[in-house]
Amino acid sequence: MLRPEFVPYDLELLNPDFGSPLTDLIIDLDYLRRKKLEGSTHPKVFFQLKDIFHLLESLGSARIEGNNTTLAEYIDSKVSNEISKSEKIQEILNLEEAMEFIEENVTKCPIDRAFISELHKLVVKGLTSPPSGEGDPTPGRYRSVNLEITQSLHRPPEHILVEGYMDELFRFIKNEESSKYDLIKTAISHHRFVWIHPFRNGNGRTVRLLTYAMLVKQGFNLKIGRIVNPTAIFCSDRDAYNNYLSKADKGNKDDIFNWCEYVLRGLKLEIEKIDRLCNYGYLKDEILLPAIKLIEKEEKISKTEANILIKTVSQQVIQAKDLKDLFRGKASSEISRQIKRMIEKKLLDNEEEGKRRYIINLQNSYLYRAIIHFLGEKGFLPVNDKL
Repeated sequence: MLRPEFVPYDLELLNPDFGSPLTDLIIDLDYLRRKKLEGSTHPKVFFQLKDIFHLLESLGSARIEGNNTTLAEYIDSKVSNEISKSEKIQEILNLEEAMEFIEENVTKCPIDRAFISELHKLVVKGLTSPPSGEGDPTPGRYRSVNLEITQSLHRPPEHILVEGYMDELFRFIKNEESSKYDLIKTAISHHRFVWIHPFRNGNGRTVRLLTYAMLVKQGFNLKIGRIVNPTAIFCSDRDAYNNYLSKADKGNKDDIFNWCEYVLRGLKLEIEKIDRLCNYGYLKDEILLPAIKLIEKEEKISKTEANILIKTVSQQVIQAKDLKDLFRGKASSEISRQIKRMIEKKLLDNEEEGKRRYIINLQNSYLYRAIIHFLGEKGFLPVNDKL
């Protein structure tokens, strides 16, 4: 019977052959990184979708670690603003908070020990330590014990070596090679972090956040409108993720090349899928209108509310005057009251504060669920729960 063993290898960048599939992926992804957001989807609607994808990313990352919270359970806790005492829910909320921390700080901070320490603290915040929970008794601090990874033949380095290996990793991340190496560096850093296993618990959740942080820092930036969802790469096929990681553990260059190709291929697929949502015609016809019709059919909204939403989605932005044909013979005040009620129900939102122009609001509980349902049907989501 094979026993886990520690096999040290040098951390270094790889140079793929010009004609290799990995080089093709780097070229394609570099084009996507530099591509301006030129879609027709209203930015405020697009960023509401970003929030949905972040929810799914956090849930997916927790799933890899064995969290069995259903999508329906988590959505209920989100849209009701009632934070469950369940540690499973808290684990996912922690990941969402950590993603917000990344977006607010990574472009102005180095990825170093302090940054990773803060990510880890957020990941395990408020969680019970193993074996009963997914917390860590020493949040943000490197482990002071030796450990083994469940069902892995790789034994992480002894705890006295962790600081040295992590310092080496931070230097590797910080080195300013040509930007053509950025994505290879991201994939290699992901594997190396897991190989080191610097914390007693929460390493998987933290490394997926590290990957997200590196991608944002490299220009796959939400501020220009693109959703980056790297966890979808990993949680869509948990076995493949673990297999590629494991095969690279001994440092064989072919296996590390295969790991990098696996990561970049998945990233390219996810970005191409998400970019389709920049095309408002697609988003409107395939996601938003079907969602409205579904919740009307289920009698979650009235016929009048459905018609107003359909009008709003068709135009992207409406004013009260645009609804006159839906309120023939009614006073203008009735239209205003209806809009106000729909804002209170989180079906509509002001395009800009203080302006009487309105867009669809995706935060309504029923609409939120319906949109996730149709995103799932179209292959956008890594989690396939039935709502």
